[in-house]
Amino acid sequence: MSVTALSLEQLRERSSEKWREYPGDVLPLFVAETDFPLAPEITHALERAVAIGDTGYIASRTPLPEAYAGFASRRFGWHADPARMRPTADVSMGIVEILRRVTSPGDRVIVNPPVYPPFYELVAEAGAVVERVPLRDTGSAWELDLDGIRLALDAGARAILLCNPHNPTGTVHSAASLAALADLAVEYDAAVVSDEIHAPLAQPGTGCTPFLAVSDAAREVGYAVVSASKAFNLAGLKCALMVTASDPTTRVVRSLPVEVEWRTGQFGLLAAVAAFSPASDPWLDDLLVTLDQNRRLLADLLAEHLPQARFRIPGAGYLAWIDLSDLGWGDNPSRRILREAKVALHFGPAFGAEGAGHARLNFGTSPEILTEAIERIATLT
Repeated sequence: MSVTALSLEQLRERSSEKWREYPGDVLPLFVAETDFPLAPEITHALERAVAIGDTGYIASRTPLPEAYAGFASRRFGWHADPARMRPTADVSMGIVEILRRVTSPGDRVIVNPPVYPPFYELVAEAGAVVERVPLRDTGSAWELDLDGIRLALDAGARAILLCNPHNPTGTVHSAASLAALADLAVEYDAAVVSDEIHAPLAQPGTGCTPFLAVSDAAREVGYAVVSASKAFNLAGLKCALMVTASDPTTRVVRSLPVEVEWRTGQFGLLAAVAAFSPASDPWLDDLLVTLDQNRRLLADLLAEHLPQARFRIPGAGYLAWIDLSDLGWGDNPSRRILREAKVALHFGPAFGAEGAGHARLNFGTSPEILTEAIERIATLT
């Protein structure tokens, strides 16, 4: 089975960023929203909430931690403790608030570019300074540069902001590399804040290891921030969870102001509970089938229409990191593609200097839209 995307006509009725940023003649494949209908359990939960006016503040005790713990056990084999979780509005807020507690103003925080552009802003918002340690390109995959991370820690960096799985490359970090990262963090008394928003979208053949599940060292130094928002397309509803696995890290999260929790959206919380319930597992399984088909279709389309492009099929998510450097369209090829082909991709340089000549494409859409987008781009060659 698979999940069928809405038609282009239906999608243009949406009022979210993906469908309002550009004119109607542009195919939008930039921001991380998907084009699928909601999972039925989520639709039911939201419809019921509207019917009974369940639109107040989130409660001080909710079923969300237990729902996520069950989901993590089923999907990752990770037995997370609901008592060590706390909700917040979104993953970005969780990251900032944790970084504010584990760093001091001016401390350096390691990121691994090319990486999700808001990481640079979130580190600054927390009062810290970005320390760039790019992913290592092995020629066939990307991986954490553990030697580079050691050098940065040795020079005084105090935390690592990890993207697991990685955005934009779709890299699923191996358990071995995560364990080695945790050991480094313990050695240098540094914190690891792991953004695991794409973890539910790891393909079954790849799997995903949550950072806090990898070792005792990871549990000692780590914080995970998780959400249903990417897998289930719930970003506008505002709900995430900060997860810990040791007494010291749990104390840090519990020390955060109550407003960090109260800014969570009631609809986001209700939708997340429904998303993480066993009843939504079949929908997520079907979505992964669809995304598997689309990532392979994209590879075939690029090989046929843009053979100069370089693309590695991602292990997780619905985001494609495409190297268009050989086409000679400059450091930011998405500008020309938007102007002349009327296809909106995410600008590669926004992910760091390593993004020059690259673009990020969202393939969480229909095969028809994906095909038309690549065919439009190919007319520029």
